[in-house]
Amino acid sequence: MSMKPVVLLDPHFRRMDEIFSPEDLRRLPGIVEVIWGKSEAMPLEDAVQALREAEAVVCSSWRYGDILYEAQNLRAIMTVSGAFPQDLDYSYCFANGIRVLSAAPAFGRQVAEMALGMAIACARGIVDGHTAMQNGSESYSKAGNVGNFNLYGKQVGLIGYGGLARCLHPLLEPFGCRIAVYDAWLGERYLRRHGVTPLPLEELMETSQFIFVLAVPSGENRALLDRALLERIRPDAALILVSRAHLVDFDALTELLHAGRFRAAIDVFPQEPLDPAHPIRSAPNVVLSAHRAGSVKEAAWEIGEMVLDDLQAIGKGVPPQRMQRAEPELASRYASIRVKGYGSR
Repeated sequence: MSMKPVVLLDPHFRRMDEIFSPEDLRRLPGIVEVIWGKSEAMPLEDAVQALREAEAVVCSSWRYGDILYEAQNLRAIMTVSGAFPQDLDYSYCFANGIRVLSAAPAFGRQVAEMALGMAIACARGIVDGHTAMQNGSESYSKAGNVGNFNLYGKQVGLIGYGGLARCLHPLLEPFGCRIAVYDAWLGERYLRRHGVTPLPLEELMETSQFIFVLAVPSGENRALLDRALLERIRPDAALILVSRAHLVDFDALTELLHAGRFRAAIDVFPQEPLDPAHPIRSAPNVVLSAHRAGSVKEAAWEIGEMVLDDLQAIGKGVPPQRMQRAEPELASRYASIRVKGYGSR
């Protein structure tokens, strides 16, 4: 066996040049022995055969079936999709020292940047103002700012304090915001050490003028923001939804926005592409984005950087540090994965 780790590099649906910079593509063969390494999907029969000797696989999903149990050299499954893979026997991986890693941290900064921009656009009526200028119906100065508000000094609520929230937090600091957090998985002392105030969800919804929905979808938080909680939002507030629509009763949200109850900025939807006839498209005081927060070309190269850095660590026999690790306590709880070894979902 080569002294370099043997790696099955099968990232489709992502392209090689999408996730690896030219520099990292040049570095790659010096760090690992690459099998495949092409943008198109490797033929399944060939991929299954390659997994019998590979020490790591870089993929967008686990599509290789039960070959997992014959992959005696496998030490890492590294996904570039931003989520943990479906239909994978996580309990087997944990028991056999196979790390399951996600490139989700690569999306944190770009999503946080977009969330901040959408929040300001929503609060200041930037999109509506632009549309009015285009169709000749604009109002100037004070008349054009009726109902608009600033971010500076406002009460901000973060629903979830994982990777997205920790990237957004420093972007909010120059605005002098008072930041409260609801996170069902984190303790109060941990949150306070990060400079935020833990609050019950009901209180956060009632008191925050900006509410950022940032939590990872799980089996426990589907429609976490139900109609009753959405109705607690202040009329002078904005809800910014950038993690997953899974967390919100989207029908209730749509109805309340059409009723003018509050403002919103939305990047994610229950079904994508969004139905052209969906009523959210015509809701007032709403900024809509077609799931674009995490798709900036220049930021995608961070995926490749993470993969390469962690492959280098694996080759040295040390733990990977940059990608997100699936944890035994949480694997069965993520809503984006169907998990073998934990019963049906």
